[in-house]
Amino acid sequence: MKLLNNWILYITDNNMQKLKLTQEWDKTFPKSDKVNYRKVTFHNRFWITLAADLYEPRNAQWKLPAIAVSGPFGAVKEQCSWLYAQTMAERGFLTIAFDPSYTWESGGEPRYVASPDINTEDFQAAVDFLSIQDNVDSEKIGIIWICGWWGIALNVASIDTRIKATVCMTMYNMSRVSHNGYFDVNDEDAVYEMKKNLNAQRIEDYKNWEYKLAWGCLELPVPNDAPFFVKDYSEYYKWRAYHSRSLNSNGWWNMTSSLSFINTPQHTFTKEIRNAVLIIHWEKAHSCYFSKDAYADMTKDWKYNNNKELMIIPDAVHTDLYDNLNVIPFDKIENFMREYLK
Repeated sequence: MKLLNNWILYITDNNMQKLKLTQEWDKTFPKSDKVNYRKVTFHNRFWITLAADLYEPRNAQWKLPAIAVSGPFGAVKEQCSWLYAQTMAERGFLTIAFDPSYTWESGGEPRYVASPDINTEDFQAAVDFLSIQDNVDSEKIGIIWICGWWGIALNVASIDTRIKATVCMTMYNMSRVSHNGYFDVNDEDAVYEMKKNLNAQRIEDYKNWEYKLAWGCLELPVPNDAPFFVKDYSEYYKWRAYHSRSLNSNGWWNMTSSLSFINTPQHTFTKEIRNAVLIIHWEKAHSCYFSKDAYADMTKDWKYNNNKELMIIPDAVHTDLYDNLNVIPFDKIENFMREYLK
């Protein structure tokens, strides 16, 4: 480990990547004096090294329940997931907030790729890491996922029996929206044309030895005729939570990443989730239909639905669940985690 001005260089074994992790506090909210904070790294089964912030209650003398947090889709951990992690650590949990593979401080090449398979593995790797910490009770691990990673969350909860409680915030099903478009407007011909265009882009990327990025959040001020949710995203990422390392604040994903989501339906096996799931969404959010449908699919006519809950909060919009401390139901989240991580 070597200090380099404002950066800290973590060096792992020869099979792992070297990551530069910033030392300075560069989050979107102040640092709490109730928790200890440090940078950590861990690896997934693809041998990609991931970067995380670890938070733990100060002066804890016992093994703690633990929570892994990530999201939103395209946000750096310093924008949103760290806020959930720090707040839950203040409430007595050991937490990590991490950047998924191919993004920001985490490793993986090429950059800015999203993959249903690899990103599902990222979250399981976070559980691996938490399970071997000396001050964590490995039988008391939960996850909190936000926005687009919410959809991956139910995939992970379907396969990983070590996760005892899952909290999903302001959900997006990235496979569904990639294939069907917003509000399921794409017909068969539209989907076919999209596939043609994306596969044509593959050829261009191959010839150019680089991956073209898709469009991202609009620059401010957003045109008056833009849909409200477009304005909502831009005002969050370009203004109140802008971060220099955030893809959503400065660019967008690798364009052809959509192909794997289009062809990989999420939530196929959610009825197999036996452990607890809490889904939270805002009533006025454009994305609320994702949560309502996922909850219905997971619980209808199935025997493992007594520990599943859908909480719809009135009078708030999608990004309120990112950083609005006046409306994020942290008491509800804490009580849910305490009930099922025991």
